[in-house]
Amino acid sequence: MKITSLLVLSVLCVLSQSQAATFTIDKTSTGGAIVKLDGDFVTELVVDQVNKTYLWPIIGTSGVTMTRAYPMKMVEGEQHDHPHHRGLCFGHENIGGFDTWAERATFGESKKTSERIEHLGAIKLREITEMKGGKTALITTISDYLDAAGKKTSEEVRKYTFAVKGSARLIDVDIDLIATEADILIDDKKDAGLSIRVPTEMAVDRGKELGKGTGHIISSEGLTDEAAWGKRATWVDYYGTVGGKAVGVAMLNHPSSFRHPTPWHVRTYGLFTANPFGLSQLKVQEVTGAMTLKKGEKITLCHRFVFHDGDEKSAQIAEAYAEYAKEK
Repeated sequence: MKITSLLVLSVLCVLSQSQAATFTIDKTSTGGAIVKLDGDFVTELVVDQVNKTYLWPIIGTSGVTMTRAYPMKMVEGEQHDHPHHRGLCFGHENIGGFDTWAERATFGESKKTSERIEHLGAIKLREITEMKGGKTALITTISDYLDAAGKKTSEEVRKYTFAVKGSARLIDVDIDLIATEADILIDDKKDAGLSIRVPTEMAVDRGKELGKGTGHIISSEGLTDEAAWGKRATWVDYYGTVGGKAVGVAMLNHPSSFRHPTPWHVRTYGLFTANPFGLSQLKVQEVTGAMTLKKGEKITLCHRFVFHDGDEKSAQIAEAYAEYAKEK
């Protein structure tokens, strides 16, 4: 009987492993992609709405939506500021003289911002070169950076990798910025980098407004809330309560990433950005961090988003970073 029971347990174990979570990816009619996990929506790669591509919405653990809906969808009670903070995206106020951080809606009808509007560029998807599901999911894209007239200034290769680790959901975002056309300036700007706009309910300021204090920011250096802004760290975690559930998202900065450990443009109102570019504007140093990328050269940015339950301690973010740092 004992041997039979052991055999049954072994078979059940094998079956359980074979029924592990499975990702699928479907291309959308607009040229983007939808990622699902065991048939349930995880996120969409949106490519046709504004001057950059982005992931939105993103469903984290416990079925919680981990991105603000605005401006893609109007939800009562949400913050309606900074319309260019779309889901999970990358942008920079000045690469090659043009701005992909902001968008036309950023400036409203103000005439004072006409110069900024004239320098709006775009990150335009050229093609999805790889798209596959399974135990993990992978989307690789090639995009062209365009000036205001639509002329190509440079190129980007971006790879999204989706995975499940324990109870957490992971999205790795690896970006190669390549000076394909000519030398390009990558300027020192505060508004630049890889970003996610967290749910309004989880923002540190919103918690303070409601007297609940549900939202918190903490870095690998132990800096919290406002103190984490502009400081270098290997990871930062933004956590709080959304829909009555304790959840969070951590962003990890891989040692191979450009100017690791990155400074953080993380705000108590809900913006969460890894910005290795704005060294003087983030007050990391007095000397500018502007640089010229020579034709044919590239810089690489490597980050992991960890969507988790609880705070950074219960989610073991320090341990997750140590494991991530050993990869690649």
